[in-house]
Amino acid sequence: MDNNKVLAVVGGKKITQSDLDNVLKSIDPQQAKQFYSEEGKNKLLQELVSQELLYLDALDTKLQEEPQYLLEVERVKVNLLKQFAISRAIANVTVTEDEALSYYNDNSASFKSPESISASHILVESEESANKIIDEINDGLEFKDAAAKYSKCPSKEKGGELGYFTKGKMVPEFEEAVFKMEVNELSAPVKTQFGYHIIKVLDKKPETLHSFEEIKNHLTQQMLSQKQQEVFYNKVEALKVKYPVEIMI
Repeated sequence: MDNNKVLAVVGGKKITQSDLDNVLKSIDPQQAKQFYSEEGKNKLLQELVSQELLYLDALDTKLQEEPQYLLEVERVKVNLLKQFAISRAIANVTVTEDEALSYYNDNSASFKSPESISASHILVESEESANKIIDEINDGLEFKDAAAKYSKCPSKEKGGELGYFTKGKMVPEFEEAVFKMEVNELSAPVKTQFGYHIIKVLDKKPETLHSFEEIKNHLTQQMLSQKQQEVFYNKVEALKVKYPVEIMI
């Protein structure tokens, strides 16, 4: 596609395919979809034409000389200069791979994934009911079918499956029981504030240490943000000496 293709001319100003593409890139991708069809592109082009007409009229009526416009321009200039000053202040901040590796080695405990368990459960009102269900399961009833038939937990729709979880995610009584169990083991009734649980462990993942290569990019970006913040605040503190600050609240 020719990006320089002229799609419209308004008062001598050319509107090109590139102008249209730049608008599409600047808006939310979901919103942009409505402009991908020929009808949508024509609608967007008409919008650009309308904007250009208003711009030309603003010039002719000297709208750019009105005090309110000049105040708005000054506000935008000030904010833009502030952002530019911040960018300039932290522009030279970097994090080397050696720095990231050193941090990783000194803080390896921070990069561990704790032990996690995948389990299913059946929740009922009484211990008696739980024991009867356990007997049915031991006699051949599939756990997921028992969950669908008897459990009062919404997880019954998924055969009682709770997915993977780590310590601290479940109520204490449930957690104490499940983390002592083995894969495929069926628990005795476990009482919690919600009722009586029959638990089956589906899988166990041991605590693992993520390698440096796995987390290098994320860690480097995290350290970069921290260093940039430190440089920014140090710069601000130094400027407070040059430009005294009074806080009135």
